[in-house]
Order: sequence, then structure tokens, then C-alpha cells
Amino acid sequence: MKQNYILIFLALLSYSIFGQNVSGKVNDENNEPLAGVTVIIKGSSEGTITDFNGNYVIKAAIGEILIFSYVGYNTVEKTVEGTTLNLMMEPGVSLREITLIGSRNPSRTALNSLSPVDVIDVTELTTSNPQVNLNQILNFVAPSFNANTQTIADGTDHIDPASLRGLGPDQVLVLINGKRRHTSSLVNVNGSFGKGSVGTDLNAIPTASIKRIEVLRDGASAQYGSDAIAGVINIVLENATDELKINVTTGANFSKNANEQTGGVDGATTNINANYGIKLGDNGGYINFTGDFDYRDSYNRMKEWEGNIFNRYNTIERVASNDGYDIAKLLDDDVSDVINYGNQAGFNLDPNATKADLQAILSGDNTEAELASRNLSRSDFNMRVGQSEVRGGRFFTNMALPIDDQGSEVYAFGGLSSRKGSSGGFFRLPRESRTYTPMYINGFLPEINSKISDQSLAVGIKGKIGEWDVDFSNTYGKNRFEYIIGNTSNTSMQNASPTSFDAGGFSFAQNTVNLDINNFYDDIFAGLNVAFGGEYRIENYEIFAGQESSYSRYTPKGDLIVSVDQNPAQDFFGSERPGGAQVFPGFNPNNELNRDRNSIAGYIDLEADITDSFLLSFASRFEDYSDFGSTINFKLASLVKVNENLNLRLTGNTGFRAPSLHQMYFNSTSTVFDAFGVAQEVGTFTNDSRAAQLLGIPQLKEEKSRSVSLGVTVKIPDANMNITLDGYFVGIDDRVVYTGQFKGPGTDSELDRLLYQANATAAAFFANAIDTESKGLDLVITHNTNIGTNMVLKNDLAATFSKTKKVGPIKASRVLEDAGLVDTYFQENSRVYLEEAVPRTKINLSNTLSAGNFHFFLRNVYFGEVTEATSNVNLQQVFSSKVVTDLSVGYHVSDSFLLTVGANNLLDIYPDLAKESITWTDANGATQSGNNRSTGRFDWSRSAQQFGVAGRFLFARLSFTLK
Repeated sequence: MKQNYILIFLALLSYSIFGQNVSGKVNDENNEPLAGVTVIIKGSSEGTITDFNGNYVIKAAIGEILIFSYVGYNTVEKTVEGTTLNLMMEPGVSLREITLIGSRNPSRTALNSLSPVDVIDVTELTTSNPQVNLNQILNFVAPSFNANTQTIADGTDHIDPASLRGLGPDQVLVLINGKRRHTSSLVNVNGSFGKGSVGTDLNAIPTASIKRIEVLRDGASAQYGSDAIAGVINIVLENATDELKINVTTGANFSKNANEQTGGVDGATTNINANYGIKLGDNGGYINFTGDFDYRDSYNRMKEWEGNIFNRYNTIERVASNDGYDIAKLLDDDVSDVINYGNQAGFNLDPNATKADLQAILSGDNTEAELASRNLSRSDFNMRVGQSEVRGGRFFTNMALPIDDQGSEVYAFGGLSSRKGSSGGFFRLPRESRTYTPMYINGFLPEINSKISDQSLAVGIKGKIGEWDVDFSNTYGKNRFEYIIGNTSNTSMQNASPTSFDAGGFSFAQNTVNLDINNFYDDIFAGLNVAFGGEYRIENYEIFAGQESSYSRYTPKGDLIVSVDQNPAQDFFGSERPGGAQVFPGFNPNNELNRDRNSIAGYIDLEADITDSFLLSFASRFEDYSDFGSTINFKLASLVKVNENLNLRLTGNTGFRAPSLHQMYFNSTSTVFDAFGVAQEVGTFTNDSRAAQLLGIPQLKEEKSRSVSLGVTVKIPDANMNITLDGYFVGIDDRVVYTGQFKGPGTDSELDRLLYQANATAAAFFANAIDTESKGLDLVITHNTNIGTNMVLKNDLAATFSKTKKVGPIKASRVLEDAGLVDTYFQENSRVYLEEAVPRTKINLSNTLSAGNFHFFLRNVYFGEVTEATSNVNLQQVFSSKVVTDLSVGYHVSDSFLLTVGANNLLDIYPDLAKESITWTDANGATQSGNNRSTGRFDWSRSAQQFGVAGRFLFARLSFTLK
């Protein structure tokens, strides 16, 4: 094998073609040099880029055609007639930009692509947009993309789940420079969109390192791999040289509902990034560096807790504590001190009362009196309902080094990311057994602190062997997520408990080797592109345990509980104290694992211009997984050029997604609160566990999909306008979901004992529970116009209309059917998360006006209605559609200094409030009532996500460009 690599390397070094050096200069519409313009020979992948002064040199023969492309400018084709070719490029639309995805034809533009592709100029957005992280930038730009900050959802508070076309986060493939990006190590198991799935942590990639983003809105499993059911996001890294770019952005929420709805300012954010590139050699080589640091403060949109906080026993604790008494002694069976201090509190208790008598008397609510006596308010018991606090830094680099003058090069890119997050859980109130009041007399708000590290490196070599373009690469990535639980306790340990715990965590690593071979034949049909290659991928998933006290349960004497014969500590009312760190019990040694798998794939991708007006593409990919067997997927696509300005396109796909290692092996116990704020410990068990066998949970198998897309692209040259309209259908069989919570019968059954050993009261699993269908329509309109001599107006309208639904019956086993547990296997709230919890309609209208030194940006985004994700159909409140307005104004103080100020959500729009009261009539004719506010915790839904509850965000940005 090593000898083969040496031969390839020598061939790439030695190969040359006949031609001449063609040089020239590329300027923009203002006759200023354009750096970074891509120049390639049509029908090949040979090319270069312009330098800082707009100059380029390329080896090309007389009669060959050069294609000049640059984000935001019209692509230009020029025939080589001599040794000099100068050019002026005019502002255009992104649909004419040559793309790297959707087609392996090296000169295919987005407008002429056989599949719908969006090209997003990130460089422009990062100067005018309020958003600074990649998820939120895409959420407000790409219509089919959805991502929102979650709240009170454990680790998901720190990594935003994102999706395309309403499908799952694990059904979209992310590439960087065309190479597969690894996913996060986090699997979403709490109440949020994307529940049960694993996505890619896009926020680990600094936006300053990105030149553009290409979004393929079409199934592409046959082209790129099994997880491309919904589409592909390709991030193209910056390659500019001799230019230092520095951006400093700071802002905060200036909102009527800031600071627990009292108004003012909160959620301060600061981001500092820098990008610089250095030339390598004289043939267009470069190395580009990006550094990035940001800080995001938390904010809270909870007004005040409206439920009970203190009982009468808590009053006795206060009186005793003020007397200097160790209130831990009140928990003894000797109740004389309880009676004594109870009478000091004015309760007039019977001196001969038993503990049982006192339990009935002292459990009564005494909240209002205690708030006054302790000089506290209800808002002192609030949670953090809003974004988590995050502090992080990222470093990325992108490098290419030509090794001859024929286009052969060695390249590498990758980066490091580290960030720490802090979010709160549900407040542990003094009246609850989850609160050990001798340690926290007023209760406590536990914190989930995360440490997320990410690393990646891709290296490769590409060039020509004979007529073929060859690209050989290796891409490695790893994501690690660690939990530190703070301001908490293991209540079963009572006074011996720490207040902070190392709760363990997990990691995911992926290494991918690719060989891609490509050639364009201009003498077959009107052009034929042939591509084929292979991929070998290794994946590793690991769970590592935390400290013993983070997951264990103890007796009152401090002995570790290892059997059902041992009893944990109890509160005064006889309720057992839960074990493990409150808010997130740690991973225990039984959860620990280290699992690997590998896959091998081969593909062929043919794309032919059958005639000048008819294009046809066929792709097929074979994949074999070490744990799920093999599959073959296909894609057939065609494009008909009705005339110069009108194209019709049609695609059909099949797809296959093997369950992730996370879905196969994740196991843990976590505290989950239902819609009414009732907590229980839910153990996630693997599908090959004994608990799964007892309940009839089948082994996981692969998801299979089929999809079709029909579209039209229209150019209106006189108006400088382009329009694309694409309709699609995606059907997925055996979709993997996260089940509801199965409880034991409570009869000391085998399942009861398994739950007890896991320190859990219920069990959940990953399962192929349903089939789904998704339908939708995507519309993109782009328009540019010059106004006068120095004003350019750009208008972009992007809209998506989609619907995903479960089809057919829930695919439960006979065991589950006989036990009447089908509705637990796939719960009603899971259906709402799937179908209605994110907007099915999103419309984005952006307007950019450049006038001299001023730059104006105005954007309105329409977010369609969403539904509260609850299993009680009577409480499934529909939240109406909203329009969010962004506005920014930039001023070029000098050629190198740009000042931008603006707002996201300028008009301070919020989603609809959760209803105070909802009434309905039950099956017996009785009137029932309820609400979605969880006793004041959530005035806005935490399960139905439109655009968040941050409110108005004002920002200022300083951008320096030093050449």
C-alpha cells in the first residue's frame, strides 16, 4: 500500500500538460482589485485564485475557456486568445456561483445544478448580521434550516440541535471543504426538538473562518453518504492571504421582558475574531488562520414561581436555625424538638403528638408567611428560563500548497474548539425531599456545567494522473462532552454531600479516508463528467464515569446502597431521598463503554450534458457497516433547459441511515420533569439490555428513505433576477426515535429490580417506532440592481413550506401491544416534536443597500405557527406566526475600518404567551382545566421553538481590514 502511495505522489509531481502561462488582473465594478476570485479552466478542475492585487497566472492553451467566479458577483466565461486576459466583474447573485456540492462537475453553478443549492456569503453576513454563531446565522438566512437555543434540557442547552426540511439533526450531512465533518458526542434525550437524535456541533466552527456555505436541499445519500437524507451543508473555508480581518462584536438584549420580565438589559454577548492568510510559494499556495473568542451571558424569562415553596415543617426549621440549633437533628425519630420549635413558631402542637400526627399537620403550605419571615420573594425561587451562559474559543486553519505548476497540491485544514457552558435545572424547593434543607435551607438552583472540546484535522493531496483528477484525503474529528454539576447535592448523603460533582461524560471520534477520482470529457455528448471513489470510516463512542457520589445512593449511615435490602435516607415525611447529583446524576461504571465500528463505501457519479439543453445525472453508492450490513442507494437527476432563461429539474433518491453509535449504546439515568413539574429518574437502556427484552423492545435497525424533488429555475436578465422553486417528498421507514418512559409494575418484578439497580423509576429506549413522510416547497428569489452611479441594491426572498407527519401505525412489538404500552412506545408529545414543534413555514426577505460609504441591511423573517409538545391533546396550544425584523447600518470610516450598529428583533417581538387556563370536557362529560405554564415556570413554551425568547438584541461591531 505504501508503494502505491509513493507512485501516486511521484505521478502527481511529474505530470505536466502543454499550454502557456496566461496572466491578468480582475477588478470589481469600482475598478478595485478583487482578491480570491476563483479561476478555472472550463471542463477541468485546474485553477488558481487571484492574489491581493487581483492578479492571477494560469497555464492554459489558446481556445480554452476560463471561468471566473466570486461570491456575490456574476460568473464570467472568457476564451483564451493570448497570454493576457484582464476582466471586470459585476455584482451578481449567489445562484451563479460555482458550487462544490450537488454535482461533481467542476464548472456547475447553483442555478444550473440538477438539485437545489443555496450559496450563502458568510463574509458579507458577518459584517451586517446581528448573529455571530453559525447556527443562528443559518436559522435567519436559510429557509429550510431550523435551530434554536433550548432551555432546561440538560446538555442540549449547550449544543443547539439543527435540521433541514424539518427532518432530524442526524439526517443532514455536514461537510467542510467537501470532507465529512464528525458529529457531536451528545445525544438529545431531554424535551427538545430533535429528541433522540445526534447532530453536528456547528458552533464549534468560527464564522470568521468561513468564506461561504453551500446548502444542498435534496437527498444525497447516493452521492455523499448515508446521513444525507435531508441534504448536505458544505462549509467552504476562507483562503484569502495578505489581509488581516478583525471583528469585535458586542451586544445585549434590550427588551421589555429582560431580567425576569422586569425590563432592561441582559444576555450580554461579546465576540472577537481575527483572520489572516499568508502566501505559500508563487503558485497560489496559502495558509489561512482564524482565531475566535466569545462570551455569552445567560438570561432569564421566568417572572416568578407561583406554586408552594414552604410547608410548616420548613417554618420549624427556620425557627430552630435562628436559635442556633442543628436542624439535621429534627429528622430524628425523637420529635420533641420538632414540637418544641413548632410551638415557638405558634403552631400549638400537642406535646404527645406522634411523628405520623406531625407529618399530617406540618405538610400544610405556609409559603406566604415564610416568604415574609425570611425576607424573600417568589422570584428568589426562579429557574433560568432562557439561554445558557457560554464562554469559548476556537482556532481554525486552512492550507493549500501547490507542488507543481499543473494544479497538484497538498492541502490541510482543521481546528480546535473549547467552550464551557452553564445552565440551570429545575429549582429544588425547600418542601421537597430532593432538597436537604440542613444544607440548603431555602432550597437551591442546581447547575449543569459543561466542558465541550472539539478537534479536527483533514490532510490530502490532489492532482492529475493522466486525464483524471485525483483527490486522496484523511479526515479526523473528535468531540468530547464533560459534565460538572454545581450548586447541588446528593441528598441521600445528607450533610456529607459535596456541592459539586464530576459527573463524567462521553466522546465521539471519527476517522474517514477518501479517494475521489474525476474527469470531464468535453467530446462525449455535450460534456460528460465521470466521478468515482471510495471511503473507509472508523467511528468510536465512549462513555466515562463520574465520581462515585455523583451517581450513587446511600443509607443514613453513609453506606453505599448495592441491594434492595438497603434503605436510603428519608425526609421528615418519610419520602426517600434520591441518590446522585441533583439535576444530573453522573454516569456510573455500569454505563461505561468503548465501542467501535467501521464502514466501507464505493460510489460512481455520472453527469452528462446529453445535449446543450438536456442534462442527466446518475449516482450509486454501496456502503457496508460492520454492525448493520450493506446497502446500495441510487440517485437519478435530470435538468431540461427549456430556453436560455428557464430550466426544469427532477431528482429521485433512495437513502439509508444506520443508527448512530450513540443511539445504540448510550445508557444513563437522568432526572426528567414532566409537563406538570413532577420529577422522576429515567434510565436510558440499550436495546440489547435485559430491560429491553422484558418489555419487548426490538433491536435497532437502519432507517430507509426515498425522496423525489421537482423544480424550476428562472432567469430574468432584464431585471437581474433569478428564481428557483422546488417541491419535494421524503419518506422514511423505521425512523429511530426516543421512546416514552416505561415504569415497572411495582411488584418486585425483574424490571423493578433492574430499575432500582439503575437508580431509576422508569426506563426509556431508542427504537424504530414509526414511518414518516415529509412534503414541502422551497422558493428562492434573488435580485440585484444598480441605483445611480454608486448605489447597489440586493434583494433576496427565501421561503419554505413543509409538513412532516407520522404515517401508518406505531411499529410496536406484540409484547408491547399485549401490555397496552403502544402509546408509551411512541408518545403523543414525541409526535408533536416531530410534526409541529418547529415552524413548517418560514419566509425570509433580506434587503441590502450599498451607497458610498454606507451599508444598510434590512431583513424580515416570518416564522410560522408551532404547537406545544405535550401528550395531553387538550393542552396542545397553537402559537401563532410572527415576523421578526433585523436592521443594521454600516459606515466605512476608512477603507480599512467599518462600524456597524443594528438590531435583531428590532420590534421586540415574542412568541404567544402560554395560556393561563385551558378548559375541556372529558369523556365522562366533566369539565377539566389545565395550562402550559407549569405554575409560572414557562410563560413562553420551552417545547415549541419558533425563534426564541431573547427579545430585542442590539449590537455594535467594529471591523478592521488591514492589507
